[in-house]
Amino acid sequence: MASDRPSPAARKSLDAIEDDIARGGFAFRPGKEMGAILGARALDEWPEFAASWDDLGIDTYMADGGRYRRRRFCALSAIGTAVSRKEHQPHYQSRDHNRLNGGVERWFMPVHEAITGNAFAQALVRYCAVLFERASSTTSGTIPWHVEMHQFRIEATQTEQGAPTPEGPHRDGVDWVCVMLINRTNVRSGVTQIFDPAGRSLGEFTLTNPIDTVFLDDHRVFHGVTPITPLDSENKANRDVLVLTYRREQDFNPAQG
Repeated sequence: MASDRPSPAARKSLDAIEDDIARGGFAFRPGKEMGAILGARALDEWPEFAASWDDLGIDTYMADGGRYRRRRFCALSAIGTAVSRKEHQPHYQSRDHNRLNGGVERWFMPVHEAITGNAFAQALVRYCAVLFERASSTTSGTIPWHVEMHQFRIEATQTEQGAPTPEGPHRDGVDWVCVMLINRTNVRSGVTQIFDPAGRSLGEFTLTNPIDTVFLDDHRVFHGVTPITPLDSENKANRDVLVLTYRREQDFNPAQG
């Protein structure tokens, strides 16, 4: 896959985002700023990238019995600005990190090859790899990141609300998390909430516009999103997000999550 240097805007943003993470364990950036960070070539391929959320499969592993979540999944390896795709594999979280759906291997439909190769996806995965390397307490530039890419669509109707984080405020059991809004249609609520380990609120905000993004230090903060309902009860609500998680390859064990 392509290996490009971060754009000038991306390089300029690193210090500011790193400072925000150091202070509070997270950093929010609006879509307009993220677009400038990722650059014109990435934005040229954004429409194709975003359109792929219309081709996700139902998540059949929901222990609450809900059918309000669609998703695709894949795993990548990233080091510096080099990104490669791994063989398809299950997603696994322990019950310590996901008390609702953890403890089982979950095999989801794979993210399309064209989407992981998309210039927008590549730019974001590379940018996060560089940012998280810099923000880590101990840098190890020779050890790749194990990256998991999740495409989520949360749906809600007048008879069923959608839960973006049905497990409640949680950690993902990784080192770093990036959550980006792809689109929201006819959505009420969906507020992102950040907490410290004692449960105290560190902040809340709503990902409203495409490419609005939050970066999270998974060792320091818990995160969750309030349930969504339709603004217009006669029509379905959709909340589409991309989640990227990063952990060191040497620390990755699929059997432990």
